[in-house]
Amino acid sequence: MEIKPITTYTGKVVPLFHDNIDTDQIIPKVHLKRISKSGFGPFAFDEWRYLDDGSDNPDFNPNKPEYKDASILITGDNFGCGSSREHAAWAIKDYGFDIIIAGSYSDIFYMNCTKNAMLPIVLDEEARKHLAQSESITVDLPNQTVSSPDKIFTFDIDETWKNKLVKGLDDVAVTLQYEDEIKSYERAKNF
Repeated sequence: MEIKPITTYTGKVVPLFHDNIDTDQIIPKVHLKRISKSGFGPFAFDEWRYLDDGSDNPDFNPNKPEYKDASILITGDNFGCGSSREHAAWAIKDYGFDIIIAGSYSDIFYMNCTKNAMLPIVLDEEARKHLAQSESITVDLPNQTVSSPDKIFTFDIDETWKNKLVKGLDDVAVTLQYEDEIKSYERAKNF
């Protein structure tokens, strides 16, 4: 998966205002047979997204024409609860979402997002409902703001996660920043 830095990001929004969307609703366990991080997007929200005949469910917001190509998901409280499957973050990323704005997250899902180049933002319900009325919004990660055409909201994020997302770094890339020190240590220990 390519890691792209997130600095200032403008994207189309889609609201999916449900609380307690769990990882099994995000990616049902029947689709967890892949061995790579990619290819899970077509199965994201599988039971809501498709009708019994396999066609798109016209009542599922992300399927509606006005939300086509949305890359920012605005949702309810306790998003990503349930099991710790990282596949849920992979599925959402592969579906095309780079940013999720929720009232709260399961701790493990939140971390899985940051490790997979997605920005999870926590905002209160009033802010989320306001932002969901816009076709697109702008997220400024360095300044920790989310802007609609008429209002700006601020959000908190841990500096470590913010730095990784702004620089487009995954855990391996962070480790490689210390490559000279690692090699020096290995030489000293005769590895």
